[in-house]
Amino acid sequence: MANQEIVIEPQAGPQTLFLSSQADIALYGGAAGGGKSWALEAEPLRHLYVPRFGGVIFRRNTTQIRNKGGLWDQSKDIYGAMGARPREATLEWFFTSGMTMKFAHLEHENTIFEWQGAEVPYIGFDELTHFTRKQFLYMLSRNRSTCGVRPYVRATCNPDPDSFVRDLVDWYIDKDGWPIQERSGILRYFLNIEDEFRWADTPDELKKAYGHKKMPLSFTFIPAKLSDNQILMLKDPSYEAKLDALTKVDQMRLKEGNWNYRAQAGDYFSESMFPIVDEIPGGFIRAVRAWDRAATKPNPQNPNPDWTEGLLLFSYPDGSYCVGDLKSIQDSPGNVKKFIKRVASHDGPAVMIRAYQDPASAGKMEAEDFVKSLQGFNVETLAVSNKKHVRAKPVASQAQVGGIKVLRADWNKRFFKQLGDFCEDETKYDHDDIVDALSLAYYFGKVNLESFSDEVVSSFENFMNTGRF
Repeated sequence: MANQEIVIEPQAGPQTLFLSSQADIALYGGAAGGGKSWALEAEPLRHLYVPRFGGVIFRRNTTQIRNKGGLWDQSKDIYGAMGARPREATLEWFFTSGMTMKFAHLEHENTIFEWQGAEVPYIGFDELTHFTRKQFLYMLSRNRSTCGVRPYVRATCNPDPDSFVRDLVDWYIDKDGWPIQERSGILRYFLNIEDEFRWADTPDELKKAYGHKKMPLSFTFIPAKLSDNQILMLKDPSYEAKLDALTKVDQMRLKEGNWNYRAQAGDYFSESMFPIVDEIPGGFIRAVRAWDRAATKPNPQNPNPDWTEGLLLFSYPDGSYCVGDLKSIQDSPGNVKKFIKRVASHDGPAVMIRAYQDPASAGKMEAEDFVKSLQGFNVETLAVSNKKHVRAKPVASQAQVGGIKVLRADWNKRFFKQLGDFCEDETKYDHDDIVDALSLAYYFGKVNLESFSDEVVSSFENFMNTGRF
């Protein structure tokens, strides 16, 4: 049987431009769906027959590498087709020519020091905005080569106006945050002088201006959007609709590719997103009371401290939700604990009780005390360290498609006021306790119907008639 020829080639447009760039550092992307990860993995194959050539592609953590459909899965289609041998335990590929490729993480700031002494001809960063400036610059020092191939770096990204990457692409972006298409792929040169990038159009211009003898590094940025990835659009015609279901801020960044857009009040939530109902719809199969806790009583020095908010969310088989209650208090730690227990007793033992756990060591002890104080109830805490607006994105997306109803009640005004004020800039609003409680309730409110017995479903239905489980 004749050997079948394997052809791996980029799509016409930005992907081809990226894979043909001569820059020391080339950055590709600026929106979701542009075929970024594929290009990052395909790039080193041009050196397939260089025996000592090797590369490493980084993601911020290993989970992102191993996720279904992520880098490792995709590499099986690319490197596996070339006859390379995988070693999944170490996330490495070994080619018959002697070339190697590896996937690795830089989860913590100091993980970079595990690469001391390394020589990596090809370095890739998938989602460069997830890394820190320190990590990026340190790994540039590991980008060395004695195999005959000039060392180089390739990276992908989505827009993030607060990342150090925004400064890297500044010349390629107009004042409103949109890529300047005429500048796509053009080489620029920089030197890092006193920890600040100095840019010029030519190497000689930089060396003359700053008196440096070392050779500047060349850089380019090549923007791409979903419309540049015809293969994905054919394979998954619904992908564009999925981008349309994102929050407005994520649509502006991930779909439209804007580098300046920051969330404004109303971008995550607005009252018009939530259908108002006069009674909790029947047929729900999960109820979660999520608490965002505080423990300060109003005083002259702090007349408006954070609230303790307990939000009750009902989940339905069709994937919709209903906010059915909100309990609020500003008081001392002891009184807050008593208040939460009274609410739990009223809700009944079938309502799941969930709360945040501070990631610090004291937070673990406080969480254990919280669970102990509610013995006999279904209680669990969740340790979180990511930003509030990141936690709010999933529930905001659900709200934006009308998937969360709200029971008409006297707490609605506070509920909608706080949600409407919420944005990424925490200095622009007073409180976000209700948003945090809603995010947590939604996290635990997602349901798997097969996990519920008929008895449990019946107990939820009984709630509609008696007000208790």
